[in-house]
Amino acid sequence: MKAWKKIISVIALVAVIGLMCYTVLVGWGGGKGKAENITLGLDLAGGVSITYRALGDVSSQDLSDTVYKMQARLSEYDGAQVYSEGSDKVTIEIPGADDAEKVLEDLGKPGSIYFIIEYGSDGKTANYEYGEYEDEDGNTLYGWHLLRTLDELEADGSIILTGDDIKDCQGVYETDTNGNRIPVVAFELTDEGADKFAEATGRAVEPASHWSIGVYYDGTFISVPEVENKITAGSGVINGMSSLEEAQNIASYIRIGALPVELEEVSSKVVGATLGQEAIQSSILAGIIGFVLLFIFMIAYYRIPGVAANIALIVYTAAMLLILNVFNLTLTLPGIAGIILSVGMAVDANVIIFARIREDISSGMTLRGAIKSGFQKSLSAIVDGNVTTLIAAVILGIIGTGPVRGFAITLGIGIVLSMITALLVTRWVLLLLYHCGCDKVSMYGTAKKRKSIGFLSKRKLFFSLPCLVIATGIAFLAVHGVRGDGVFNFDLDFTGGTSASITFNEEYTLEEVENDIIPLIKEATGTNTVQQQQVKGDNTIVFKMQMLDSDQRKALNDVLEDEFGIDTTDNNVVSYDNISATVSSEMRRDAIIAISVATVCMLIYIWIRFRDVKFATSAIIALLHDVLIVLSFYAISRTKVGNTFIACILTIVGYSINATIVIFDRIRENMKVMKKESLAEVVNNSITSTLSRSINTSLTTFIMVLILFIMGVSSIREFAAPIMVGIIAGAYSSVCISGALWFVMKKASYKRALKKEN
Repeated sequence: MKAWKKIISVIALVAVIGLMCYTVLVGWGGGKGKAENITLGLDLAGGVSITYRALGDVSSQDLSDTVYKMQARLSEYDGAQVYSEGSDKVTIEIPGADDAEKVLEDLGKPGSIYFIIEYGSDGKTANYEYGEYEDEDGNTLYGWHLLRTLDELEADGSIILTGDDIKDCQGVYETDTNGNRIPVVAFELTDEGADKFAEATGRAVEPASHWSIGVYYDGTFISVPEVENKITAGSGVINGMSSLEEAQNIASYIRIGALPVELEEVSSKVVGATLGQEAIQSSILAGIIGFVLLFIFMIAYYRIPGVAANIALIVYTAAMLLILNVFNLTLTLPGIAGIILSVGMAVDANVIIFARIREDISSGMTLRGAIKSGFQKSLSAIVDGNVTTLIAAVILGIIGTGPVRGFAITLGIGIVLSMITALLVTRWVLLLLYHCGCDKVSMYGTAKKRKSIGFLSKRKLFFSLPCLVIATGIAFLAVHGVRGDGVFNFDLDFTGGTSASITFNEEYTLEEVENDIIPLIKEATGTNTVQQQQVKGDNTIVFKMQMLDSDQRKALNDVLEDEFGIDTTDNNVVSYDNISATVSSEMRRDAIIAISVATVCMLIYIWIRFRDVKFATSAIIALLHDVLIVLSFYAISRTKVGNTFIACILTIVGYSINATIVIFDRIRENMKVMKKESLAEVVNNSITSTLSRSINTSLTTFIMVLILFIMGVSSIREFAAPIMVGIIAGAYSSVCISGALWFVMKKASYKRALKKEN
């Protein structure tokens, strides 16, 4: 490379990194892009809390359905929580907001939305219904049928669509035939809604028809869109809007109008963070220490390639923070841990590449050729591992709800960024360092020739050990279930509990609440989990804890009276409500379905790529092993199963599959070149040659999480501990189980083939 090209390349590299770091640390035009401006979750920055009351008699099932549908409607607010209070109230909490009135305006008034057929003829209005009916001969039919003829002073028309039929709705601009931009309400229907709407609009445009379709919200007329053609695409627009703001308001009404009950707003308030600045500061400090240790390890072990990897990791981290800013993704405390964890995982691709470079140097290849070859030979393993995990992320994002979908988005971003930085940034930086004088073999290292380790000879032991751990976990589940303690130690996010709203006589800081008040509440009530939210502009604090009976509430009231001089007989000062879980049964069901579908899709991809269902089956069994080991840890240690539990399991699923695929990729490669060796030797050699990669990747990630565990607050530890177990389990299953499983199944097929020949 010519000197001027080197200079330009170095300047470009420094400029790119400097620009990204400046944006993340300082920002542009008032702080745009600055990491501090990332939207933080309820646990870190608080948000807006709005409570609604259901009108009329409401069943517990209706209230549960309302919570679930509210969760779906609030999907645009990343990190939002919804739960029921008492027997007739629903509370929503939206992170990052500090203006309750603005949130209420954006949400729209919750109520019932109806699309109604209006048909006028001879001063009469006909009322129709879509569904089953009997004709004059007693035959059961399905479709539109006349119910009765009403006087036009009476109810108008018939309901053809409700909010249940609306999949999505937005206020947007549309270009008309004259090229003018006009505001409209664009809506998308469910499959069932599309069928009903197609028939209704088809009849409305018939020449002899006098139909129109009116939109009503809570019995109040909104608009009558023109029906010019039969609409079969399952989507349409409501026109006649005077402004985009009006279109957006109507769209918000429609989006939230699919609730099974009608709600009225009871209260709205801005609440503070559930965790203090200590949680954020300790997590950031843990990240910095983890980064430093990771940088030192990469340089000490890989030398010049380690420098290139560290630069790529800086780019990766800055890009992740910028994307969080640009797409306004909400970052929670587990999210911070997830980013730090993803940094450790991003090392994986670099480790694979560097191991290949060292192998090629040892085989006698020139340094320049080894760098080129290392990236080429690593490509299939990196692509297969990342695409497999990306498939899981896409499926989880499509099917999952709530925290599952949020995790899937972050996971998908991390996967794409890690591939880009490893295959492009690391390559560019490494070649630049090479051309700038780092061109000696000693700066890169060589692969030591290792004797093949007989992993397969110990496969019975390797299979037995995790079976023992899993059996122990099942035994603990059974014992706790019989005792009535609950098979797992579910936290409030899964079980619900009691919410105590307490107005103190003076204002307390978050640290004072955590250090002075919460310990008294725990002692009085005997609960081990107390979450707090301070209401801004008020001395009110909302405490959420395990379900309290009358004796526990009395004990808490005594403490409040004795220690703080609070009049607990005043319901405006102290009030209690039972609250539901924020992770509903429907969300758990969606998570299980999403993980199941993602697993099947991963199996199919591995099957296609490796052209052997035994590889796919072995990988999925190894994955199942990792999940069961982590679940056993939860059962044995009684670690709380809270809102980080799903993220933890999904992290293990995404993390452990990579290591397995790297080994399978080497087995596939060695089977082409080691044709004279036995199948057992091929597998042993493949595991041995990738052993340093398996150890180094697991070690770097483990160190990052270990620092989090040591320095983090309790909620971070509850996330980090099972992750560390999952990392160990993933490394174990990749090295000791996956290859051995494939060997056992492959060997069995050989035997069956021989029997058929004989």
